[in-house]
Amino acid sequence: MQFVLTFNQPLAEIERHEHPVEGPPALEPWKTYMADMAAAGVLRGGNRLAPPWTATTVRVRRGERQIQDGPFAETRETAAGYVVIEVPSLDEALHWAGRSPSSSTGSTEVRPVALPPA
Repeated sequence: MQFVLTFNQPLAEIERHEHPVEGPPALEPWKTYMADMAAAGVLRGGNRLAPPWTATTVRVRRGERQIQDGPFAETRETAAGYVVIEVPSLDEALHWAGRSPSSSTGSTEVRPVALPPA
């Protein structure tokens, strides 16, 4: 089964990762985590996301496109990245989510990939 793990971080943590001095050491646990998933053969893809202040939100209302700079809503945590993993069960996906550095500073959402309609 494939699962998407979405890594949600507080803005302060995202800013720390972007900092020229603090950023590289802060990302070391992520490098280890990703290497561990690759070595276990479960990693199928993923990426870090650019900071939320680079986002643009698009809505269409009454046929008119509305564009807003920034993320959709103010939240305590925002998506900072994601991976797609392939594991035999939800329990295994939860195991990998629990090992995520994001789980100790923010949260990690685990969601199964939907199968195509029959």
